[in-house]
Parts: sequence; C-alpha cells; structure tokens
Amino acid sequence: MKKAFAALAFGTFGLGISEFVIMGLLPYLANDFHVSIAEAGRFVSAYAIGVCVGAPTVAIACRTMPLRRILGMLVAVMAVAALALSLCPVPEEGAEGGGWQYGLMMLFRFMAGLPHGAYFGVSSIVCERLAKADKAASSIAIVSFGMAVANLVGIPMGTFLAEVLSWRAVFVIASVWNVVTLCAILRWLPWMEAMPDRGFRAAFRFMKSLAPWLIILATIMCNGGVFCWYSYVSPIMTQLGGVPQAWMSGIMVLAGAGMVVGNQLGGRLSDRFGAGRTGLGLSITICLSLLAISHWADHLGISLVLLFLTTACLFAISSPQQLLILRFSKGGELMGGALVQIAFNWGNAVGAWVGGQPIDQQVLESYRYPALYGAVMTSLGILSYVAFVSRYKRSTYR
Repeated sequence: MKKAFAALAFGTFGLGISEFVIMGLLPYLANDFHVSIAEAGRFVSAYAIGVCVGAPTVAIACRTMPLRRILGMLVAVMAVAALALSLCPVPEEGAEGGGWQYGLMMLFRFMAGLPHGAYFGVSSIVCERLAKADKAASSIAIVSFGMAVANLVGIPMGTFLAEVLSWRAVFVIASVWNVVTLCAILRWLPWMEAMPDRGFRAAFRFMKSLAPWLIILATIMCNGGVFCWYSYVSPIMTQLGGVPQAWMSGIMVLAGAGMVVGNQLGGRLSDRFGAGRTGLGLSITICLSLLAISHWADHLGISLVLLFLTTACLFAISSPQQLLILRFSKGGELMGGALVQIAFNWGNAVGAWVGGQPIDQQVLESYRYPALYGAVMTSLGILSYVAFVSRYKRSTYR
C-alpha cells in the first residue's frame, strides 16, 4: 500500500518540476529564444492553459477507463512533453522575436500542462479508494508531498543545473524521472476498475448542488490570496526587507520547507477535525498572516516566520479542498477532481494579476499592497467556507 502512494507521489514531484522550475529558467530561455523576460513568462501561462484544457478533457474522454491505465497514459504524456521541451530548437544567433521556435516551445509547454490537473484528480480518487476510512485526507497529502518536495529540493536544483549545464538538462532529467514514475505506477499500483459510467450528462450532475461551487470559489480565493503576495515575494523581501538578492535562493528553500510541513499537517488536521472545519481554520490563518506581512514586511525576522507560516498553510489547505470536492461530486468524481485543479490554477493566475496591480501603478509603498490585496481575496474564501460549513455541517466530520 505504501508503495502505491509513493508511486503517485513520484508523479506529483515530476509535475512540480515541470510547473515551477520554469520560473528559474526564464532568463536562460529569454536569452536563447531572443525574447524579453515578459515574453518568456508566457511559457508559464501556456502550461496553465494546458492544465485548464487537459483536466476536463481527460475527465470526459477517459471516464470509462480503468484508473491505473489513465494514470499511466498521463505520465507517458508527461515524459514525452519533457523530452520535447529538452529538444526544442532555438533561433539562430542574431534572430529577434523568437520565431517559429518560440511558438513550438509554447506548444510543448501547453502539452506539458495537459496531464497536470487530471493526474491530481485521478490520484485523489485512487487515494480515497486505497486509504482507510479515517485517513483519506492524509493519503491525499502523501500524494501532494511530491509537489512540496519539488518546491523544496527539485526547483533549486533545476535552477543550479541550468546555470552549470543547460536548461535542456532540467527537462531531460524530468523526462527520465517520469519514465521511472510510469514503471512504479505499473508495478506498485493495484488494478482498479473504472468509475461507474452513468453517461456523459451524469458527470456534470453534481454541479447542480451549491456545495461544489462553494468549494471551488474558496479554492480560487484562498490560493489566489496567497499568490497575490507569493508571486512577488522576491522583490517584496529585497525592497522592503532589505534582503540581498543572493539570499533569496536560501529563503525560497525555507518557503519550500513550509510547504512540506504544511502538506502533512493539512491531511492530519482534516482527518481529525473534518475537511470543512480544517479548510475554514486554515483560510482564516492565511488571511491573518497576509495582513501581518503587509504591516511587517520591513522586519526581516518577522517576515521569515510569516513566509514559512503562509506557505505551510498554502499546501495544508490543498488536501481538504481535494477531499471535499470528491465527496460532493458523487457520480462525477473525475470532473470534480478536474475542476478543483482548474480552481487552483485560476487562483494562482488571478492572484498574480491582482497582486501586480499596485506594483504596476507604483503607488506609495506599493510592495506592501500585494499581501493586503491577498488578504481581501482570502476573506472571500473564508465567506465561502463559512457558508459551506454552516450549510453542510456533516461534511466537517469524518
């Protein structure tokens, strides 16, 4: 049983590398493709679009397939996409605007994002089936552990490899890792029948209820609130906290450590107190932490403590959100799992945009505002949780 969970966590580690390492590679990609940093940043957006397209598409097209087969297919796509990224040609020296090679790289990044949401959704269903009745959230947290470790270890290592070797080496390693993951899934994951097929329309029937919409709204707002601030954590720490830029890689390791701790804590709290209550408590903690960051961003010691706390809550709140959507999407679990992954990504994208507004407008002490705006967004998530817990009280218990 533990090997099955480990195999699933291998996959989320690979996804974490594919999604987040690109942020550390942007200067190298911009240089090789002869585009600006902002244009290279669209490789991040291409991945997110792939997530939003791939998750519901897989949920609809693969709803009659056995679960292990779906996971194997998704990991195979991850391996192929990473290899394609490593082999993508770049424009000749002196070329401008990226050319068709830039478009091809965008296509491969879109392809890399396709399996992301579906993999998490299917993995959550598998975990709920394999776990003991009172350990479902903790089991989902084990799978998400791979993503947390990717932020702690994999991403700094990937950035280092790009510096000493090439950005291509990062994607080669990611492709090899995904092949290892595929072997682990086929060997360690037990065979599971497909979800009951009640027809195409039945996959969407759960959306007639208010519960999944409250969960999705809470997910968007809570994740978005954190990313209002976290998207700009480096300039906030250097501009307000007086942190030397050379320290930021170490500080990001601290953030990754917070994610690892929070990931495990969220699952245990959900199993003990219920996913609804845990989500509500964590969203309140996030809101208060962001308010504190906006006030004490120029105090380095306090900022580091709040950095650890906020990133811990970001990953802690993930497993109860995934568990709740599965329990309130009966008959359409694949689609429910897909929708919550879209909510995560939309929250990240919207939060980054909202948090960037005061910085772009260069208002007074503009770097204090992203966290403040994030607290406002998170407060909307709190209201969603309050409505959910008060209306569906039983969901707060096991």
